[in-house]
Amino acid sequence: MKIKSFLARPFASYIFKGIRKGMTTAVADQENIFKTLLKVGRTTDFGKNTDLDKVNTYEEFKQAVALMDYEQMRFYIDKVKEGKHNVLWKGKPIYFAKTSGTTSGTKYIPITKDSISNHINTARNALLCYMAETGNTKFSNGKMIFLSGSPELERIGGIPTGRLSGIVNHHVPGYLRTNQLPSYETNCIEDWETKLNKIVDETINRDMTLISGIPPWVQMYFDELIKRSGKKIGELFPNFSVMVQGGVNFEPYKAKLFESIGKKIDCIELFPASEGFFAFQDSQQAEGLLLNTNSGIFFEFVPAGEIFNSNPKRLSLKDVKVGENYALVINSNAGLWGYNLGDTIKFVSTEPYRLVVTGRTKHFISAFGEHVIAEEVEASMLKVAMEQNVHVTEFTVAPFVSSDEGKSYHEWFVEFENKPGNMDKFAAQLDQALRKKNVYYDDLIAGNILRPLKITSVRRNGFIDYMKSIGKLGGQNKVPRLSNDRKIADELIKWTEQEVRSQEYEVR
Repeated sequence: MKIKSFLARPFASYIFKGIRKGMTTAVADQENIFKTLLKVGRTTDFGKNTDLDKVNTYEEFKQAVALMDYEQMRFYIDKVKEGKHNVLWKGKPIYFAKTSGTTSGTKYIPITKDSISNHINTARNALLCYMAETGNTKFSNGKMIFLSGSPELERIGGIPTGRLSGIVNHHVPGYLRTNQLPSYETNCIEDWETKLNKIVDETINRDMTLISGIPPWVQMYFDELIKRSGKKIGELFPNFSVMVQGGVNFEPYKAKLFESIGKKIDCIELFPASEGFFAFQDSQQAEGLLLNTNSGIFFEFVPAGEIFNSNPKRLSLKDVKVGENYALVINSNAGLWGYNLGDTIKFVSTEPYRLVVTGRTKHFISAFGEHVIAEEVEASMLKVAMEQNVHVTEFTVAPFVSSDEGKSYHEWFVEFENKPGNMDKFAAQLDQALRKKNVYYDDLIAGNILRPLKITSVRRNGFIDYMKSIGKLGGQNKVPRLSNDRKIADELIKWTEQEVRSQEYEVR
């Protein structure tokens, strides 16, 4: 047994026991974090402007601190960028995580001395829980790759600034540095296609045991490896045993990834963002991701249907229910207060608190009052694709609002790995699956207000070409699963298959 895997066993067991104990104290831990946040927050500009010194209970907090998005916090962020201290949290942030917003342009999310451990330790804890539960520590002896953004940092207001994945790269423990690929120089390459080719150069002949990244970009890495070697990933890397992924729902990508690998391996799912590391898969046996209840973040949960109301209901952890769809709101030791992340989640368990990510508050279709969400379209696509043994590379859905006498409909832009033998049947079954998931959509179809969905076939690599055309190929970028307008759809028309562009696949 090699030294790293040998030493990992007792450490994994120690951390695993601590996390198991924390499952029983989650509500109390949240209450303690709330008190700590208030104590520090009262001394900040934000705290003085919101009278946090008069707040002692969660009910009082909800009256004092309104829900905010990035635009509403920008006033404070700009003061931090100017070099001001004690604006949102004590002192100044040690980093800004730079991320792209759909409406705010580039966003600068503070990471403080107190919050950095949340980003660093959570991924570590996920791996250690996996080791403790499965006994698999051998992968720690091999090479590991983390498909991430560039670790090069600029300075904004004197604060080191870059992509979160690049920032985290600077905090990889020394004992893992010798295992980590690609090289620092390759990681610094900004152009994704150039970077991907260099990553393949550096890894194709190495003993890769762990591969991590957002599923669509991991698939691109696999595709290039297979193209170069002529081998499945499991044959090319016989000791590859763990895949770590997050950022999008894994299920739509799972079948193709495993087909590329050629064997079953273990997967660890994560729920990170620039604003914090919220949950992680702590068990290979249980459904869902364990909420990170003792890591500097006080969570709030807003029923998803109320998130855009002027005075929505706000719940703390003790009041959530299994099966309800909630918008996730955070207050953290990074200095984020009442911050609406835009993500929606659903608890699958409250003993312990495990959840699944269901989508984005801004990614839905309700052009006709149906309010279809990502969870519903992904589950429908997965069900029908499995039934018909069809592999889907990527897809997105948009409304088509008819301006003439024809009825409106949902248009699904789908890139197939292998197409259905009967596209009309596939479309009909997909429409039925969605009707079963969403009663409002079902009513609109049954009432002859909408016509059944259309499938527009996107050519191979069409989504990649689309992302490249808008400068968002690679890194942490992904195609929204749903849009309530046709901005993406109208651009994707350029990458649909010429021979089917005028053809409608729909329920007859």
